[in-house]
Amino acid sequence: MEEGIKVDIAILGGGPAGYVAAIEAAHLGASVALVEEREIGGTCLNRGCIPTKALLRTTEISNLIQKSKEFSIDSVLKNINWNLAGIRKNRVVKNLRMGLEHLMKKNNVQIINGKGRIISSTEVVVETDDNNIYIKCKKLIITTGSKPLVPEIFDVKFDNVLTSDEALELEEIPSNIVIIGAGAIGLEFATMFNYAGSRVNVIEAMENVLPLEDKEITNELIKIMKRQGIKFKLSTKVKQIRKNNDVLEVVIDENNTEKIIQTEMILVAVGRKLNSISRDIVELGIKVDKGKIVVNEHMETNIEGVYAAGDVIGGKLLAHIAFAEGKCAVRNALGINCKVNYSAVPSCVYTNPEVASVGMNEESANEKGIDISVGRFNFRNNGRALCLGEREGFVKVIVDKNTNIILGAQILGANASEMISELTLAVSLGVKAELIADMIHPHPTLSEAIMEACGDAVGKAIHK
Repeated sequence: MEEGIKVDIAILGGGPAGYVAAIEAAHLGASVALVEEREIGGTCLNRGCIPTKALLRTTEISNLIQKSKEFSIDSVLKNINWNLAGIRKNRVVKNLRMGLEHLMKKNNVQIINGKGRIISSTEVVVETDDNNIYIKCKKLIITTGSKPLVPEIFDVKFDNVLTSDEALELEEIPSNIVIIGAGAIGLEFATMFNYAGSRVNVIEAMENVLPLEDKEITNELIKIMKRQGIKFKLSTKVKQIRKNNDVLEVVIDENNTEKIIQTEMILVAVGRKLNSISRDIVELGIKVDKGKIVVNEHMETNIEGVYAAGDVIGGKLLAHIAFAEGKCAVRNALGINCKVNYSAVPSCVYTNPEVASVGMNEESANEKGIDISVGRFNFRNNGRALCLGEREGFVKVIVDKNTNIILGAQILGANASEMISELTLAVSLGVKAELIADMIHPHPTLSEAIMEACGDAVGKAIHK
């Protein structure tokens, strides 16, 4: 049996780009069909951002209990019931997914569960469990996302060699774990497993962690994480993963010397790859470059009326970029001019302390030949940070020396992810550093460190 529906906008993929595009289209008065093969919310909600942060919160609480003597509290952490932590994580995800499903219903978005296949720029067929559903649309938006990258050398069929997807479903914490990759995913899991009681080894082929972040920030972060008990092997290549009886072995090349690390579990966290470009996309003639769908500044492909957004177009694979791209794609599809401002995209890593950044860092500004001044302020000189027992880290702002306009900023410290939005607004609007330095900030707060760093950049810092 076959069914057919007609809509203004058809969207393939129900992750951050897709569901935001669907709601935005509905707000603009369009009829919408959203096709999703798995759960609404995509990787971020179901297998990424949200479940990871829920489990990180469990380990943060355990760390606070272990630090309780600093606050004159005599307490002992007996253990973490990781199975119950997983149940809480699943409850958080379920609540958010139900809320998202309610929003879809409220906005009259038709959700079709099944595998979508493009027939033409205005036609999609969805294979569901019961039948095929044909969608006739005026505009089509592709938001099919990404998945964990597993290079061939790591693609072994051993138990306890996991991607981030499987690591989020563990019911017990391993006594020790090797994490391959020191990007955001690897470091967040390193923080989580370390606080949960695992002995953690992180292996990274590059010479530093978080290679896209400011080197001053990452150098300080790795010192802190080492003090927390996490071991690092940088500039180290993994040659092989093998099994010796019941023990997993990671064969590494460290300084041209072959070494073996034995471990109970391995997490492969070397990044993500875009979901494969399906045959229907190729047959439609959509331009693809190195696995990415190519779009213009309006998020439109080379095929008129077909748009793409989110991870499938490459760039930084961040949910909040996908939100913005999905919104822009649907606005352009409905005749409203929209462009994404990629110069002011915040990036956050939920280690302890957190890392957050936006705009240019010191290295990228110097590469562009911009004459800059750099403002810094340490959290050890911030009253609120001392009250919280969060002395580590600093705020750093990059300012154009000729205009005093804030070009970028980096934060290493507690709640950095919550603080970066003030600086994102500043970079987005081209705000001058003295404006932030003179703006009244509440006291005592961590955000005063932003005010002081901006003041330092223009010679106006009060507490430095």
